Amino acid sequence: MINDIPDAIKKGNDTFTRANCGPPSYLCTRQSELVSNISITLPDGAVRSVPLGTTPLDIAQSISQGLAQRVLAARVTAGGVSTVTELTRPLDADARLELLTWDDDDGKSTLWHSSAHILAEAIEAEYPGVKLTIGPPIENGFYYDIDFLGQPFSQPDFEKIEKKFLELARSGETFERRSVSKAEAIAFYQARNNEYKLELIENLTDGDITFYHSGNFVDLCRGPHLANSKVIKAVKILNTAGAYWRGDETRPMLTRVYAISFTKQADLDQHLKNLEEAKKRDHRRLGQELDLFTFSEKVGKGLPLWLPKGTQLREDLEQFLRKTQRAAGYLPVVTPHIGNRKLYETSGHWEKYGKDSFQPILTPEGEQFMLKPMNCPHHCEIYASRPRSYRDLPMRLAEFGTVYRYEQSGELHGLTRVRGFTVDDAHIFCTPEQVLTEFEGVIDIVLYIFKIFGFTDFTAQESRRDPNNRTKYIGSDELWDQAEAAIETAARNKGLKTVVEYGEAAFYGPKLDFMVRDALGRRWQLGTVQVDYNLPARFELEYVGPDNLPHRPVMIHRAPFGSLERFIAVLLEHTGGELPLWLAPTQAIVLPISDRFNDYGRHVVAALAEAGLRAELDARSEKVTRKIRDAELRKLPFMLVVGEKEQSLEGTSIRRHGHAAAASEATSPAEPLTLSLADTVSAIRQAIADSLAV
Repeated sequence: MINDIPDAIKKGNDTFTRANCGPPSYLCTRQSELVSNISITLPDGAVRSVPLGTTPLDIAQSISQGLAQRVLAARVTAGGVSTVTELTRPLDADARLELLTWDDDDGKSTLWHSSAHILAEAIEAEYPGVKLTIGPPIENGFYYDIDFLGQPFSQPDFEKIEKKFLELARSGETFERRSVSKAEAIAFYQARNNEYKLELIENLTDGDITFYHSGNFVDLCRGPHLANSKVIKAVKILNTAGAYWRGDETRPMLTRVYAISFTKQADLDQHLKNLEEAKKRDHRRLGQELDLFTFSEKVGKGLPLWLPKGTQLREDLEQFLRKTQRAAGYLPVVTPHIGNRKLYETSGHWEKYGKDSFQPILTPEGEQFMLKPMNCPHHCEIYASRPRSYRDLPMRLAEFGTVYRYEQSGELHGLTRVRGFTVDDAHIFCTPEQVLTEFEGVIDIVLYIFKIFGFTDFTAQESRRDPNNRTKYIGSDELWDQAEAAIETAARNKGLKTVVEYGEAAFYGPKLDFMVRDALGRRWQLGTVQVDYNLPARFELEYVGPDNLPHRPVMIHRAPFGSLERFIAVLLEHTGGELPLWLAPTQAIVLPISDRFNDYGRHVVAALAEAGLRAELDARSEKVTRKIRDAELRKLPFMLVVGEKEQSLEGTSIRRHGHAAAASEATSPAEPLTLSLADTVSAIRQAIADSLAV
C-alpha cells in the first residue's frame, strides 16, 4: 500500500521533479524554460509547430475532444527510432507522431499493459502478501505471474477480483512514471521480501530503472501506460495456469492469471462468444473428429502422426504448391533429415541455437550429426556443388523438408507448436539486380495462396533488427540496410498494408511476415519471405559474372505456408473444419437407403475413384435420414443417396453439405437432384473447379 512506499518513490517527491530526474532530456526541462518550438508531423503529412514539452495528449485535444477521449497511447518516431509512449510524456524534439486508439495493436497493448497492473493491484488488495513477478500484455489480453504463497486461487475467486478491478479502473487511476536508482529499487523489494523482482533488478542498469505508480500500487516497469484508467470499461479473468519462474523447470511454480479488458462491454461480450466458437473450431478437436492426425506419448511429445485422411490433405496441399512453383520456375530438391554439426557451425545455427536444440547424434567414428533444424544450409551446399554462372541465375530450389526443433513440453500445442514439422521451403539464389523482381514474385505466390484459401484480412509485417541490440545478428550493417530496403520497396510496389516490427528479424536477415486474421479475427503468422546476404558469404557461394569475375549471390528464403502443420491448423480453425472441396479428404459419401443397395453404392464409389474423386460408402444398417444427419455433422461436401430409382437410372440423388439439395433454381430445395453417374462426376468436378477459382 502507499503508506509503505519509500519517500523516494512516493508521487510528488522532489527526487522525481523534472528538474532533477535524469535522462531523457524532456523530463529535465522546467516549464518556464520551454521557449522554443518543435515540428510534429502527423500521419496525414500535416506538420504542426508546437512548444517544446507539448504532450501527445495536448495534440490530440487540439484535433478534437472525441479523439482525445479515444486515444490510448502514442507512437513517436525521432532520429530513426520509433517508440510507443504515454500520452502525457512531453515531446522534446522534431518527430513523427501517431495517436494510437483501440483500433491499433499498440493501443490495445498499452491498455492491456495497464490492465495487468490493475489486476495485480486488485489481487494484492484481496490477497495481501502475495509476490508479484511479471505481467505483460500478450496478443489477446494480458497475464500476471504471481506467487500466491500457497493460498488457493481458482475459478470461484475470479468474480471478486473482476469486481475489485472495475472499482479501481473506474476511480480514474493515473500511471506516473518514476526513475529510481538501483539501490532504491533493491531496497523497495527487499522490504517486501520479493526475490523475483530483486532478480529482475540484478540485470538492470543503474539509471535505466523505472517504477510506475497507480493508485495504491507500485510496480517495476518500463511502460508505456494509459493516461487514465477510466477508459477501461470491461474485464474478464479467463483462466489460470502453472508457469515456472523464468520458464525454468527447476525454479518455483507460479500461478499465471490470464485476463482481457476492453473499452466497451459489448466488445467483451463479443469476445466471449468468439471464445466459445473457437472451442468448437479448435484444430485439435477437429483433427480428431475428421480423423486427420493423432499424437502418441510413445512416439514423443510434439511429433504428430498423420492418419490416412490427414496424409491425403497434406499431399493435396503439396501438389497444389508444387504445381504453382513449377509454373514459377522452381526446381525440386530433396535433402537428408540430419546433417553434420560442421554444416550448422558454418551457417551460424549452432552458435545461435545449438544449446537449445536437440543434441548431436554421435557415430562410432566420432562424427557429430544434428537433426536438421533448417533446410537452408543444405540448399547452400547444393548450390555450391558445382560452378555457377550468372546465366544460371536466378536458381530457385524448392523442398518440402521436415525439420526438428526442440520446444519445451509446456510450450507444445497441437499442430501449431511441434518438435517436428514440414516446411514448404524454397531458396532463391540470384544476383543483386534480381532481388527486387524475385522478392515480388514470391509475394505474388503468397497472395495467390491467400486468395485460394479465403484469407482476405492480412497484414505484411516488415521484421527488422532490434536497433538497440545488434549483437544478436550476423552480417554487416551495409548488407542489412540493403536487405531491409529491398523488402520495403517490394512491399510498396505490391501495395501491401505493412507494419514495421523491430527485433523480429531472423538472426541472418530481415523478413516479411504475413499476419493473417481468421474468421474469428484471431491473428496468425503464415507465409514468410526473407532476404539474406549473410549465408552466401558464410558458405562462400559464388557465381561468375559477365565480367568473368566471381560475385556473391543473394539468397531469398521463402515459405508461403510457413509449415504444413501450422497451415493446416489455421485452415481448420478458419473454416471450422469445412475445408475447400478440392482439399477435403472425403469429397463425397454414398448413402444407400437400405442394405440391398450397398453393392450399387460400391459401384458408385469405384466410378468416382476412377474419375479421380475421393468418396466413401456408408454401409451401415441405419435409416438414410440418420446417415444424412451424420454426414452433415462430419461436414462432408457431397451426399449421394442411392436406392431403387438411382440404381435403375445408373445415377445418384445428390445433396450438398449445408443445403437441402444441390439443385438448380428450377428444382425445389427440399428435393435432391437426381443425376446420371456421369453428370454426378461432372457436377462435383465443376464444384471443385469453382473452389479453386480466384
